[in-house]
Amino acid sequence: MRLSGSITALATPFTAAGEIDLDAWRRLLQLQLDGGTQALVVAGSTGEAAALQDVEYDALLRVAVETVGGRVPVLAGTGHSSTARTIEQTRRAGALGADAALVVTPPYVRPTQQGLVAHFRAVADDGALPVVLYNVPGRTGCDMLPDTTASLREHERIAGIKEARADEARMQALLPLRTDGFAILSGDDATAMRSMLAGADGVVSVASNVLPHAMRRLCDLARGEKAVDARALDAGLQPVFDFLGIESNPIPLKALLARMQLGHGLRLPLTTLSPAHDPQAGIIATRIQQLEQACRDLLAA
Repeated sequence: MRLSGSITALATPFTAAGEIDLDAWRRLLQLQLDGGTQALVVAGSTGEAAALQDVEYDALLRVAVETVGGRVPVLAGTGHSSTARTIEQTRRAGALGADAALVVTPPYVRPTQQGLVAHFRAVADDGALPVVLYNVPGRTGCDMLPDTTASLREHERIAGIKEARADEARMQALLPLRTDGFAILSGDDATAMRSMLAGADGVVSVASNVLPHAMRRLCDLARGEKAVDARALDAGLQPVFDFLGIESNPIPLKALLARMQLGHGLRLPLTTLSPAHDPQAGIIATRIQQLEQACRDLLAA
């Protein structure tokens, strides 16, 4: 399996009563397929995985696999604070038909670099699914260093890394590790274009939930080394990226999805977008419609 291009970290739609909205979920999945998204992540941090019950996790992943029907890879978020629980969840995802596991560095427990190596090797050795490493120190309190990644990339069951640190030096340190069997993926929308122009394989994107055509177009341009056009599109996308970071992810995203009739609200302790940001949400929603229409036309040409 080779991961590349525009990969969406899917939000989880809820009903007004707070239940999983499987109708909205199917429509969100179809929106991604229609928009050219090249892989999907179910139950990652954007999908509020920590707030999901096992039966809900199963339903989301089962419906995603059925809806996608093998057209693009489906990755399941399986990372937990303990290695045993991570292995259990990865087996669960494999049994439900996922193509790979996106495994975050164990949150809260703050393992050493040696502990990270042992953790990821244990998950990969178990063999339930290919593993994509996920480093997001702002959420986990743990930063997996490039030397640690280098020691893990040789494992035949470890297929790549999603690096969510936005600093250019980190990406430059990771890019030499890229091989045909080990993908380097940006986990930061705002700097993804820069990373892809430098040689990254793609981006695991929050923005592509609402901008599937535009993010696919951005990836095609950047990975095709069409730097001038890529920078122009990226400049138009930056206000959306900025808005998506105005409060904790996925709060702003959920506000935009609600305007598209793709779910209602979040689960505590996350709360809905502050009313002070509602006017900006309306402006951004209009910009998204314009960007999507323009990129849809270009991709269809």
